[in-house]
Amino acid sequence: MSSEREPLLDAREITVRFGGLTAVDAVSARFMAGELVGIIGPNGAGKTTFFNAISGVTQPTSGALLMQGRELSGKGPHRFAANGLARTFQTPRTFADMRVRDNIAFGLKFAGRRPRKYVFWGDEASVPWVLRTPESILGLIGLSAQAELPAAAITPSQQRLLEIGMALATRPRMLLLDEVAAGLTENEVEEMARLIRRLRDELDLTVVWIEHAVTTLLRHVERVIVLHQGKKIADGTPAEVVRNAEVIEAYLGDEMNEPSPESAPEEAAA
Repeated sequence: MSSEREPLLDAREITVRFGGLTAVDAVSARFMAGELVGIIGPNGAGKTTFFNAISGVTQPTSGALLMQGRELSGKGPHRFAANGLARTFQTPRTFADMRVRDNIAFGLKFAGRRPRKYVFWGDEASVPWVLRTPESILGLIGLSAQAELPAAAITPSQQRLLEIGMALATRPRMLLLDEVAAGLTENEVEEMARLIRRLRDELDLTVVWIEHAVTTLLRHVERVIVLHQGKKIADGTPAEVVRNAEVIEAYLGDEMNEPSPESAPEEAAA
C-alpha cells in the first residue's frame, strides 16, 4: 500500500450534536502526510468543535476517524496523542507556576509515542534531534531566553509559542493549531505563520490550522477547508477558495473586504 495515497487522518462524515443543535454536520476531510491545511469560517461555523472531534476531546455523535487506517472514533485524547496527534487551544493551556523549561519537559516525559525500552531521549533514533530535549525545543520555538521563567511571567504571544512547544514535545506526526494568532499584533501574526510553515517543513509535520487572520493564513497554507453553519462548503487551494461564490457570500466578503484574488492566494500557492 502506498503511503502517499493513504491519508494520515481520514475524518468521515463527522457529526457533532449538542441536544437539538448540530454543531458539525457530516463533515468529511482527508489530511495527507506533510500537508499544511487551513480551516476558516465565520464565528459559530463549527471549526473548534470539529477540531475537538478529530482530536478526541469531544466524541462525535456519528462518523468515523481513522489515523493511518486505525479507527480512533470514541477513543480518549490520550489515544489520539499516542497515535501522533497533538493540538493547541484558543486559550493557551500551560502550567503557569512551572518554569518554561519544565513545561516542555513535562510534554517530553509523557510523550505518547516514546518507546518504553529507551531510558534517555537521545537514544530514540526515530526522533529528530530538535525534539529530544527541552533546550532544543525551546531553541526551535524561540524561547531559550525565557527557559527559567515561570510560564505565567512570559507574554501572551510567548505563552502561545510555549503551548506549541509542549505539543511538539509529544513528537506528533499531525499538529492541530486553534487560532494561535488570536490577540497577537500584525507582526507577531506574520512571525507565527512563518514559524508554523518552518515547523511543517523541518519536522515533516501535517499541520491543520484554524485562524481568523484569513489573509495571513491564505499566504502560507496550501489547502483551505471552509466551514459554514457546521457544514463544509469548500475544500481547495487558496486561489480556488477565494473565487468560490458560496465562500465569498458566507464569509470572505466580510472578512477580507472583497480583496483582489490575485494577491495573497497566488503567493500561498507558490
